[in-house]
Amino acid sequence: MAKISKNARVAQRAANAGSGKDFVKVIKSVKNPETGKYSYKELMLHKDEVKSFFAKK
Repeated sequence: MAKISKNARVAQRAANAGSGKDFVKVIKSVKNPETGKYSYKELMLHKDEVKSFFAKK
């Protein structure tokens, strides 16, 4: 098995900065005020926007 130096991995990570590994799937339950039933909202968001997504009402 080939070994890769730590510096090479860091450079490779920097090259893939806009890749899909920065995105996460979030699921939020939303209650319908008329019926009282819950539905689920699913989105793919950048990991930096997750807290603001859950803070919204």
